[in-house]
Amino acid sequence: MTDRELDAAGITDPALRQAYAWCRQLNARHGRTYFLATRLLPVERRPAVHALYGFARWADDIVDTLDPAETPAAAHGRSARLDRLCRELERGLADGDSAEPVVRALADTARRYAIDHRHFTAFMAAMRADLDVVDYPTYADLRRYTYGSAEVIGLQMMSVLGTVVPRERAAPHAAALGVAFQLTNFLRDVGEDLDRGRVYLPGDLLAAHGVDRALLRWSRATGRSDRRITAALRDFERLTRALYREAAPGLALLEPVSRPCIRTAFVLYGGILDAVARDGYRSLHRRAAVSQRRRATVALDGLARVAAARLRSPAPGADRPRAAERVPARVA
Repeated sequence: MTDRELDAAGITDPALRQAYAWCRQLNARHGRTYFLATRLLPVERRPAVHALYGFARWADDIVDTLDPAETPAAAHGRSARLDRLCRELERGLADGDSAEPVVRALADTARRYAIDHRHFTAFMAAMRADLDVVDYPTYADLRRYTYGSAEVIGLQMMSVLGTVVPRERAAPHAAALGVAFQLTNFLRDVGEDLDRGRVYLPGDLLAAHGVDRALLRWSRATGRSDRRITAALRDFERLTRALYREAAPGLALLEPVSRPCIRTAFVLYGGILDAVARDGYRSLHRRAAVSQRRRATVALDGLARVAAARLRSPAPGADRPRAAERVPARVA
């Protein structure tokens, strides 16, 4: 399947093919839901999505640790690795190539789809924040972080998916969906993030329900629930669902052949919120998941939508550059 995707995308250089294949493995291993949705895209667009998510996963793995009491030397090592990746990214985007496989594939994707390089700069700034910032006092503070960690991912993806309207019209919906997905992860992973020393639930929301880090730690350590924590998590779920509503109109603005992919991700990620609620908001104690049966049902629906979109044979999107017109975006 990898060779078929690469052949369809016109990726022939052996080293570049290996780089894309590596990104695909990262996406398959770490992003089950989105990897499933990506299988619904036209085959020639899949490598680009793997490159974008593979790079994001690679950077995220550098900054993540399950040891909040790590030694200064270990923390310095992660910071140095991130610095090296930032430098390699800057060179790769400028030159169109890199010795680092994830950067090589990303640079090629950025060139092919004319993705604004500022999106990658903002993403790396968010990754840098994860090395030092362990909580967010307000929801506004959290949203400033999610601009780089999630909104720009949605904007990168929009370039690959294509739109039937000018990009600037679809951009707010794409950005909102990126944040909705990330806040869904934050709600699902409250306990795991706490083990890393991080609290992504905004402090003002927690305080409104009488929750602080000490109470979260107590609940995590004892496995006991607390109505104040439940209320805070339910409130955070409401914020997240509002972002899904903001993002929903953007599905119809994508090229028809791309809609089944994003709709599938939309439904499955929304299903994680449903699973958290059904589980009584016990995210501090266990990770809620969408059932295999539900995943299969949504995937089959996506396949039916793919077939219908192909039968309609839609014209290219209004804002998709032709291959000959795709040029490297300028580095900010």
